[in-house]
Amino acid sequence: MTTTEKPQRAAVQETPHHGENPGRIGAGVFNPRQLLTSFPDALRKLHPRHQLANPVMFVVWVGSILVTVFAITDPSVFTVLIAVWLWFTVLFANLAEAVAEGRGKAQAETLRKSKKETVARRLTEDGSEESVPGVDLRVGDLVVVEAGQVIPGDGDVVEGIATVDESAITGESAPVIRESGGDRCAVTGGTTVLSDRIVVKITTRPGESFVDRMIALVEGASRQKTPNEIALTILLATLTIIFLLAVVALQPMAGYSGSQQSVIVLTALLVCLIPTTIGALLSAIGIAGMDRLVQRNVLATSGRAVEAAGDVSTLLLDKTGTITFGNRKATELVPVGQSTPDELARAARLSSLADGTPEGRSIIELIVRDNDLPAEASEDEKLAEFVPFTAQTRMSGIDIGEREVRKGATASVLAWVRDRGGEVPAETERVVDEISGQGGTPLVVAESGPGGTGVRGVIRLSDVVKPGMKERFVELRAMGIKTVMITGDNPLTAKAIAEDAGVDDYLAEAKPEDKMALIRKEQEGGRLVAMTGDGTNDAPALAQSDVGVAMNTGTSAAKEAGNMVDLDSNPTKLIEIVEIGKQLLITRGALTTFSVANDLAKYFAILPAMFAAIYPQLGGLNVMHLATPQSAILSAVIFNALIIVALIPLALRGVRYRPSSASALLRRNLLIYGLGGIATPFLGIWLVDLLVRLIPGMG
Repeated sequence: MTTTEKPQRAAVQETPHHGENPGRIGAGVFNPRQLLTSFPDALRKLHPRHQLANPVMFVVWVGSILVTVFAITDPSVFTVLIAVWLWFTVLFANLAEAVAEGRGKAQAETLRKSKKETVARRLTEDGSEESVPGVDLRVGDLVVVEAGQVIPGDGDVVEGIATVDESAITGESAPVIRESGGDRCAVTGGTTVLSDRIVVKITTRPGESFVDRMIALVEGASRQKTPNEIALTILLATLTIIFLLAVVALQPMAGYSGSQQSVIVLTALLVCLIPTTIGALLSAIGIAGMDRLVQRNVLATSGRAVEAAGDVSTLLLDKTGTITFGNRKATELVPVGQSTPDELARAARLSSLADGTPEGRSIIELIVRDNDLPAEASEDEKLAEFVPFTAQTRMSGIDIGEREVRKGATASVLAWVRDRGGEVPAETERVVDEISGQGGTPLVVAESGPGGTGVRGVIRLSDVVKPGMKERFVELRAMGIKTVMITGDNPLTAKAIAEDAGVDDYLAEAKPEDKMALIRKEQEGGRLVAMTGDGTNDAPALAQSDVGVAMNTGTSAAKEAGNMVDLDSNPTKLIEIVEIGKQLLITRGALTTFSVANDLAKYFAILPAMFAAIYPQLGGLNVMHLATPQSAILSAVIFNALIIVALIPLALRGVRYRPSSASALLRRNLLIYGLGGIATPFLGIWLVDLLVRLIPGMG
């Protein structure tokens, strides 16, 4: 291994998936047919137990029952129509939630079909195999899976390497490599081994597998209200109580003025004044936020995680595979001292013969291309002792006879040379600093043998920043989000790449404890922190961060520590997750603004109609010139119900998010949804009134 970064993640670059996830069926753009298919569920939600969970709609539900009683005992066209449209208001609120849940159930049903009952080949203590049903497996069991067989449960590969078909979970048809050790050992139950043989250690109990949890989440069965959602529910309940008291207090005043109001009119007034629009759509907005994540192959353990993503103000991003392409390439050999380019090339080749990492292979490719040297090891070289890279030595190489060749991190190789009394040419550190300053990674090559010990030269490994990353960071900065690049590179290299990528800060030569310290420092400043990780050593930092996105290719420890799992194992998706979280918060805020503004406009329809007979001056407030007091009240109730249906697509799809500052978002929110919420009822109620006045007795 040649670098201080994690090479196993770079060895197989798993690109973002463009295939269609079977679990995404029905999760795309809003389809009007979903209203019809979800209608039976909406009817079932009329049960009082369900209505009690939403204080605003519970008041409407009680009002509907009350008016229905009057419509039966003392029927009139006005009373019957008010009762019908109050029930439609409750029904449409249920429909919004049912449509959101229905899309999740469609995904869950597809995922259930992907689950297969399997017979596992469990290893016993004496090493023999026994066949047991997959549901009988327990945590810690070792099972053997060979080509063509289905992996019986979630776990980690502890022996062997194999290609695995994960299309049933991720929707991507291209197979992936899973192997023991490193950060690509986790496998998911229900996926199929395509080649070779692996031994899997089961890490989950039956019924708690990755697919089981995914089904529960997309169905909404385990969705709990988030803190912001609970706070908004309390606010809406408080407003409802205030308006209820106001309407109750209105009757004595009306009686004193000689214009006693009926219970039907007071109920209609209450329903139109309380924030029914956002009360009806609140649950659907939360479910749709989870749904948008699932569409992007991200599994969140709770709605709290999605909401936290919207409030994130610091992003910790791994350099390799996130900001830069996963595989660094050797681009130049720089000899130092008395060494010739040919001597450096031969030494670099020997030190890389056993280096199977992408960086090691790229060194061989560079030498073969520019020098007349073979790519394959000779028979004598195959008998040599290869020295693997370790995190402690930070270098690798070969011992062939009395000759020792090493390449690796500058400090480690120079210390190795000096320990043997070797020579370190004066220009070595200058070349290293120059390569690091230009954003490259220097690997020093040294040799020790009968001819002496010394540094031969430096290999330049070049990182390439992914296209478009700088622009993405500019957008994040506009959103008030600080970006921090995490890398194992030395500070000079890290600084150069950070400047090239456009991140706000960087952490060089990062160790797990350094990540933890950085996260805690940011959190102490009141910031919410998000990060990605895939290895066991990332688990503490993932658990500490507010939004921890674990890669599906990573270890079980990482996936358990994080509160989201990216099935595509695409580190750049963290940026999309933050945008989805912000879209959720913006959608909720926009529709709340629209709902409150909506109520303001409805005052001008109902209040003048109620008291115009006593106070003719109020006729000036009848700016819509509605036909009669009864048509005005009925038109307001009908509009109040219809606007819920009209906003269901927006609640499910979400308000379009454009990266900008909080103040700019607030101005846009008030301009579009505040003024829009005031203007829409005037036009809507007026149009409804034109139709209502055609009803006999209402004109």
